[in-house]
Amino acid sequence: MKYFILTLSLLLAHNFSRAQTTFSTSAVKLELNAKGQVTSLRDVSGLQEYLYRDTATVLLRLKTKGNWESPASMSYDRSKQILSFRYPSQISIWVKASLHDTYMSFEITGARPMEKIERILWGSFATTINKTVGEIIGVVRNDNFAIGIQGLNLKTLGGFPFNDEGYEVARGSAALPKKWGSVLQAYSINRAVPRNIAVWNGNFQNMPVVPLLNETVLGSKIALFGVSEKKVLETIGKIELAEGLPHPMFKGEWIKQSAELGRSYIISNFTEDEVDEMIQHTQRAGLMSLYHEGPFNTWGKYEFNLKYFPNGKEGVKKAVNKTKAAGLHFGVHTLTNFINTNDPYVSPTPDDRLVKTGSSKLMAAVTATSQEIVVTSPEFFNDEKNNTLHTIQIGSELIRYRTVSKTAPFTLLDCQRAAFNTRPSAHDKGSEVSKLLDHPYEVFFPSIAMQNEIAKNIALLCNETGIDHLDFDGHEGGQASGQGDYGIEAFSKTFYDYADHFVVNGTSNSKHFYWHINTYCNWGEPWYGGFRESMQAYRIANQALFERNYMPNMMGWYLMTATTSLSEMEWMLARAAGYNAGFAMVLRVRDAQKNLDRDQLLDAIREWETARRQGAFSTAQRERLKNPKNEFHLDKIADQEWRLYPFHYSDSFVHEKKDLQPGEPTHSIWDFMNQDDAQPLQFTFEVTGQGGGIVNPVLTLDQFAELMLPVSLQAGERVAMDGSMVRIYDIKGKQRTSIELKNVPDLNKGNHILKFKTNYSDDDNSPGVLIVIRTKGSGEVVKANL
Repeated sequence: MKYFILTLSLLLAHNFSRAQTTFSTSAVKLELNAKGQVTSLRDVSGLQEYLYRDTATVLLRLKTKGNWESPASMSYDRSKQILSFRYPSQISIWVKASLHDTYMSFEITGARPMEKIERILWGSFATTINKTVGEIIGVVRNDNFAIGIQGLNLKTLGGFPFNDEGYEVARGSAALPKKWGSVLQAYSINRAVPRNIAVWNGNFQNMPVVPLLNETVLGSKIALFGVSEKKVLETIGKIELAEGLPHPMFKGEWIKQSAELGRSYIISNFTEDEVDEMIQHTQRAGLMSLYHEGPFNTWGKYEFNLKYFPNGKEGVKKAVNKTKAAGLHFGVHTLTNFINTNDPYVSPTPDDRLVKTGSSKLMAAVTATSQEIVVTSPEFFNDEKNNTLHTIQIGSELIRYRTVSKTAPFTLLDCQRAAFNTRPSAHDKGSEVSKLLDHPYEVFFPSIAMQNEIAKNIALLCNETGIDHLDFDGHEGGQASGQGDYGIEAFSKTFYDYADHFVVNGTSNSKHFYWHINTYCNWGEPWYGGFRESMQAYRIANQALFERNYMPNMMGWYLMTATTSLSEMEWMLARAAGYNAGFAMVLRVRDAQKNLDRDQLLDAIREWETARRQGAFSTAQRERLKNPKNEFHLDKIADQEWRLYPFHYSDSFVHEKKDLQPGEPTHSIWDFMNQDDAQPLQFTFEVTGQGGGIVNPVLTLDQFAELMLPVSLQAGERVAMDGSMVRIYDIKGKQRTSIELKNVPDLNKGNHILKFKTNYSDDDNSPGVLIVIRTKGSGEVVKANL
């Protein structure tokens, strides 16, 4: 009997460990103590400890009644591979631990009582690594080793739940840098319980969120891995395949390792009859896709605009087939789950699943023509900060109102009945009055169920027509239902599940789970100015974000107009080559037809992009190409061989108005040297100061060659001359006019004299002028490095 008791005790001690519990893969070892705290996170081969021990790391925390709790105790059943956690609030959670060659996974298989759990947090895992922290993908790395976390299903969001809806304001927080290293984290929210929360980053207060049945924390699952820095992408690919995550393939290759990743494309506004023309331009530029910027009549049902496609889907199919026959992708632009007010989901019968910020009851019956509507509470209707459309829904009628009375009885005033072509109706006392959630784009939004329908319909549309490229622009609209990042991730996952072929896809909103589906992110599209002025600092800042997160470098959208010059285009192309970044070139049909330099510009795009993608530029050259102060020209010499010419600049010569005696010369004069070969004179000058302008400026080279520019320029405007063309740019960098000069003098190698004078449009406010001479230097040969 004593022997039996002793044996049983040993078995229990073996199978239900309350001491140190160890999990190990081929490269990393994780140790937990009896309270579920991580006590070691070690590189097995290098015996390097990466756990930061001055802050507590817990495998699994939970939030209940608004408070975070760490486990009071943890035990491990080795035979069943089940970790049992007990929390101070008497909540129990069971976690299945699984070991694989390159990663370990943890999944919640049981929890009780579930209704007390608001959310759970995996981690945060504190590490000593902070050289490179990938906030979206959830990987931290140094030169030798990388540690990563992956959410293994839709409900497991990478990051920290900073708010009740679970929406990440920043780019991501699956990994975050700390002064001592970094943290890795993921979480799940119990979405099966009713919640009233602040939605869309706190904009819509106390909004009731419809519960998602069975969408609890049960099944929340993560993978943890530690591998050499060079094996991160390979390891994530293996995790995707083993865990059933999206793993998009194109031409037999995982898209994350495909040469198609990060390629540039053309965006245009072509019709069925113009698709051949735009295919030719796309081919000439050597780009991957012809993408339509606005093919749909409305967002929501996504029916094609007959202005562009008079034959509807059949016309689109023909355009897609032509494009694919040319070896290109065919793309369309969407606004994800934004719904126009004239879309069939809204008009003439609004869908009951449109998102409401909240509801009240009718205090009294209304007729079909009543212009005042009395409700029991003003809440939700008096939100003027986030109330673009002032729209309520009663039954199948939409009604717009001006404002809400400030005192009871609370009355919606100056109501416009039957808004958005809905039908006017009488409504009984006690009927529900719901405030629709809207947006400054003047749109409404769907519930989770309705947005899944929209995502499915877009996928089926791609299946039917063959469309194989789109952007989830407005992807952040997925949070309108109150489900935060879960709603954003759900839209793209539904689309991916229903699409029957690979679809190149971009986004306006980076997310941890969507990373597995995504082909690129391409932020930075506003074109209020020229290439140099349009959010260039923001575009460049994004490149480090992409590199931290194993995403292709992309520079954003640029607008090629009827006046875009070669020097402007090559300025942008040099930046793209420096960062090895793709881009979208917006080239509308009329601009393509009007730009006299179109073919030269398209050829430049082709050669720069070919050289970039074939690895022609050295590391040192790429560093020079990144610098926005440097300009270059690229000429093709032979197949896979080019000559890269740098441009050089003189010192900046400053001309200011002089107060002189009558008749005394008012010009400024400078000496400078051209160290490059003889070439036509090129220059730029900018009008500086707070106001005023100049008229008919004159440059004289070497005391004999005079160039008079018959223009008027205001402070902030600039002039650029290359060849014989002088281009005038406004203060936002847009070309507003151009002048062709004749008899432009050559600038020989050696010393020169430059003279400048001008008249002024306002004697009381005379700006300065900043002048720079530009010369093309000797070229260096660059060759493909395939």
